[in-house]
Amino acid sequence: MTNLEVTLLIILALSLIGNVALFVYARAAIVRLLSVAEELYDLKQMSDSLTNHLESVYELEMFYGDETLGGLMEHARSFAEQQQTFEYIYGLIENDNQSGPTEEEETQAP
Repeated sequence: MTNLEVTLLIILALSLIGNVALFVYARAAIVRLLSVAEELYDLKQMSDSLTNHLESVYELEMFYGDETLGGLMEHARSFAEQQQTFEYIYGLIENDNQSGPTEEEETQAP
């Protein structure tokens, strides 16, 4: 083997190692991003549920006009609006959740 062949072989090996490392890193980063997106989506769902529940309690005749509940309801709405800034993140998985069960869920069903 000539020096040129040895040099090219070393460059090829380094390139392969670098590409594999980059692939593993990118895959791990995507998995973490999707995990965060799923958690944010769940938090959004809980926040929306809380807001709806507070509105239904506030509209009850017994509590209608209560300033404390009104303030709490306004705070819940404000929190839900603030979460809209993260819509681009949980939007990554929101479409998946609305499209139906995954293959894994279908195989687990009785």
